[in-house]
Amino acid sequence: MQMNLKSLIAALAIALACTACGGKSHGDQSAAPSTPAAHPDDVAEVMQPDGTVTYRPDTARILHEQGWDEGSPFVVVSKRELRLKVYGTIGGDTALLAQYPVCLARNKGNKQRRGDNRTPESTMDNPFHISQIQDASTWHHDFGDGRGSILSYGHWFMRLATPFQGIGIHGSTNNEDKMPGRDSEGCIRLRDNDLDHLKATYARVGMPVVVKAEDQGDLPFETRAAKHNSHGAN
Repeated sequence: MQMNLKSLIAALAIALACTACGGKSHGDQSAAPSTPAAHPDDVAEVMQPDGTVTYRPDTARILHEQGWDEGSPFVVVSKRELRLKVYGTIGGDTALLAQYPVCLARNKGNKQRRGDNRTPESTMDNPFHISQIQDASTWHHDFGDGRGSILSYGHWFMRLATPFQGIGIHGSTNNEDKMPGRDSEGCIRLRDNDLDHLKATYARVGMPVVVKAEDQGDLPFETRAAKHNSHGAN
């Protein structure tokens, strides 16, 4: 009788567990495998179970190619999202005009010295600016990875006025497999086609460029622009 009672209790426990699981048996191989929760849209880096870091794939998104107030576009680079966003004023409101995936410096944090492989940061109150837009279609660089001196910058180098020399926005010729990601020596890389579109559509000498820190979320105007875009153009 004691064994029967134990068996009854065990059977009841299994039945309750199966009810909680939607009626599927724990031994049912047809049950759908569990799927990890979707990664937040504003976090580009994904930690894999083996400890390696991969990057959420991303593509350019173009919302407005015209119609903004002349001279209003500016750039915000998010280290957290690994995106370069272009904002401008439309009808008195700040709107997101375009966004592109980027590759930033391989080391995190604000740049402290030349050669530390970090991307420098700036703020809305004290942004960087594009000081030059140079033809870089013949520029080479040796990454020290055995490939030698190779074409590396795309068609354009948008030099930034920062406390450090040699920082700019440029293409990813021969390195597009690292987009988005963290692989540069401090510059902001775009895909070559995205760089061409940025240059042809929005960029200008004097354009403000804000580079946010890894732990910095949306600025207030970015939150408003995102709400506007969710009900408008896409």
